[in-house]
Amino acid sequence: MKKTIMIIGGGLLQVPVIQTAQRMGLQTIVTDYNPNAIGMKYADIPIVMSTRDIEGSVRVARSQNEITPISGVLTAGTDASMTVAAVANALGLPGIRFEDAEAATNKIKMRMRFTEHQVPCPKFLPVWSLSDAKRACQILKFPVVMKPADNMGARGVMRIDSKTQIAEAFHYAKSASPSGELIIEEYMEGPELSIDAVIYKGEITITGIADRIIEYPPYFVETGHTMPSQLPKDLQDAACEVFKKGIRALNINPGCAKGDIKITKNGAMVGEIAARLSGGFMSAYTYPLSTGVNLIQAAIEIALGQEPSNLEPLYQKVSIERAIIAEPGIVRGISGVEEALKIPEIAEIFINVKPGDRITKPRSNVEKAGHIIAVANTLEEAERAVKRCKELIRIEVFSDDEISMEAINLSAREKLKKYCYVCKICDGKDCPSGVPGMGGIGSGSSFRSNIEALKKYKITTRVIHSVTMPNTSTTFFGQTLSFPVMAAPITGTVTNMGGAMDELEYNRAVVKGCIDAGTIAFVGDGATPDKYKIGIQALAEHEGMGVPIFKPRTNNNEIIERIKAAEKSHAIAVGIDIDAIVFKTMLMKNQSVGPKSIAALKEIIASTEIPFILKGIMNPRDAVLAVEAGAHAIIVSNHGGRVLDEMAGSMDVLEDIVREVKGHIKILIDGGFRTGVDVIKALALGADAVLIGRPIAIAAVGMGSRGVTFYLKRLQHEFEQAMILTGCQTVQEISREIVHKNGALSLKL
Repeated sequence: MKKTIMIIGGGLLQVPVIQTAQRMGLQTIVTDYNPNAIGMKYADIPIVMSTRDIEGSVRVARSQNEITPISGVLTAGTDASMTVAAVANALGLPGIRFEDAEAATNKIKMRMRFTEHQVPCPKFLPVWSLSDAKRACQILKFPVVMKPADNMGARGVMRIDSKTQIAEAFHYAKSASPSGELIIEEYMEGPELSIDAVIYKGEITITGIADRIIEYPPYFVETGHTMPSQLPKDLQDAACEVFKKGIRALNINPGCAKGDIKITKNGAMVGEIAARLSGGFMSAYTYPLSTGVNLIQAAIEIALGQEPSNLEPLYQKVSIERAIIAEPGIVRGISGVEEALKIPEIAEIFINVKPGDRITKPRSNVEKAGHIIAVANTLEEAERAVKRCKELIRIEVFSDDEISMEAINLSAREKLKKYCYVCKICDGKDCPSGVPGMGGIGSGSSFRSNIEALKKYKITTRVIHSVTMPNTSTTFFGQTLSFPVMAAPITGTVTNMGGAMDELEYNRAVVKGCIDAGTIAFVGDGATPDKYKIGIQALAEHEGMGVPIFKPRTNNNEIIERIKAAEKSHAIAVGIDIDAIVFKTMLMKNQSVGPKSIAALKEIIASTEIPFILKGIMNPRDAVLAVEAGAHAIIVSNHGGRVLDEMAGSMDVLEDIVREVKGHIKILIDGGFRTGVDVIKALALGADAVLIGRPIAIAAVGMGSRGVTFYLKRLQHEFEQAMILTGCQTVQEISREIVHKNGALSLKL
């Protein structure tokens, strides 16, 4: 019967472990939070579980052990040593104690162990607050390094040379720390080595020793390593002795260890030691290529409680890893990889990005575009091969100066996956999803009706005039807008967009993008009871420049509670989408919603002094009742075709509503608007402004606030061109005479 080994992590760096274990005749259990992780595809038994969820990992290990007895557990290249130790301890498998794994993971506890056992390392101080950081810098003196105590891959790590950098470094480190626990330590000047070791029955065997290349100060980005080290042997030996001393201090036995060792003017000092083999393609690629030794196999054998196989090098070559650093921007295309792989010395090429991904200047080891692995008889030969390789590989990007709808849509298409195809024409005809999703309810007829209703109206140009620079601005409850377009409220980035963006990130992008374009955003509520707080937070961060729209919850007090929160954020106005009374996602979350009587609306409107808006009005009767209830504005809307199938398009009913209530209430409209020409049609029929949803959501997903601003400014330019071609100097001059319907041409001199 096959033995079974559990591998914590299913990412790229764990794939060699999975494959080696299978070649050894072992059955593999692989855990990762991402069911689509590359390693999960190779696993015999994939289990969806976060590598950081220690209790969850122990639970699934115990459960699986009853079905398939587990003989060993390990990881490589990821910071999951505590999880490995917890599983090993729980199942009685070979491994180190949990408290030792914790000391080899948490940098503060690691430094305390080193200090206790007199292992050379920099002076340090723990940090929780900004004031702690300032005091630590005064004590330790510049330069110092601030980093999370509980992360890896140089995430959140920054060198501080003066007090002006302290706050930036603090917030950067905090953003990368799962617990918020930080450490400040003396900066160590000098070359750095990366060293691997295996430990069995107390005997430490040093395997690979590589030179690390660290660039992009004040950050610490490893842009490559060279195996074997080119440093003098006496310096390597000194580093190995300090590394061994650190391994003993951490009590790593049995198992593997990876050390980052600095060669300073005061001798070798420990940067960090982890209770696992190295990542960065060293233990799995450059060391085997350089020596012929399968270090991964040795690690698996130790995890099974067996003596590791022969670790003596079979030969000695030079193997190097070099990062591919691409220009910042949105990836347009990638080419040359197949040709580059034909270079004899090139062993592997890993590309981390794909078309549509955004590339930024790297600040950590996880922000590189790719990696090249080369092997040759000499370092010079390997370097030449990498240089040729980089010349062949082309990662073309849309630079920040080249922002375009093509770049925005390409990026959004990749992130939205099949939740939205980001069609060239967003008309609902090829929409892949319904509700939940980005599409329309049922057959999608109501979604398509909006587009079809707009197409019924055609523009009548007027070109004999003197209008060359029209004024596109308008006002909305005292707020000047650059043009009469605002962002419609959209929520549910997980439910409707497949997690393409975080909910708060999305709201921030839309709110800021609108403000930068000279207009404002409406933000949404949601089926989850507390989701409204996210939109309000985004508004509060921007002085309340926007309008929250809430669901028509059965209990008026719940709506009033939300309105009070909006008031505190200084929102321009508030409202409810009154047509969400049978909205599918509300039903899915068991949230009670329902129609509102005139009396109920009056109670809600009386609770606030800021303007109140009713969204979802589709007939003149409701428009008149909205005026009677005291609403200050209505939004003519069929909810983007998302509440009921077979509804009329919003433009189909606009003129009837305008005839009844124009002059008594502000009239806004949404549904299918995509261009500046669409906008001028609505204004010509009597609307005061237009709300746009899906295109702005796509722009936000594609390129954040910059994408939203770009789309809106392009839309404003189209609107301006339409005003010139219809002879309208101001928004107020846009009238019914500039459009005709179904061929019925109206001329008025």
